[in-house]
Amino acid sequence: MSHPMSSRLTAEFLGTGVLVFGGCGAAIFSAKVVASNTINMGIGFLGVALAFGLTILAMVYAVGHISGGHFNPAVTLGAALAGRVEWKAVPAYMVTQVVGASVAGLVLFAIASGKHGFDPVSSGFATNG
Repeated sequence: MSHPMSSRLTAEFLGTGVLVFGGCGAAIFSAKVVASNTINMGIGFLGVALAFGLTILAMVYAVGHISGGHFNPAVTLGAALAGRVEWKAVPAYMVTQVVGASVAGLVLFAIASGKHGFDPVSSGFATNG
């Protein structure tokens, strides 16, 4: 049984957003690498990896049966190349995934901005050009 395109895109938006929020949020807020010339790993690299992995696992179980659970434009492209996704759906999937990730990133930015003294560049939230 195939789900309507609106349901599949909603599932991809939600899955990608939760992946970025959970995985990147763990990396941003919990995995401090260097503080005052001492190494303080917070949850560490393993914790961040587990955050990404468990978030993907949860979203695949939650909405993967609706959309296929790609949650990443590169995975969508690979699935299309393998013949598991129709090519006409690829642009819509990719745009939805980018929008979902961007919304989650904006939510993380809004949360981080509420912290006193927050600076996106020096905190590692953004890159220094």
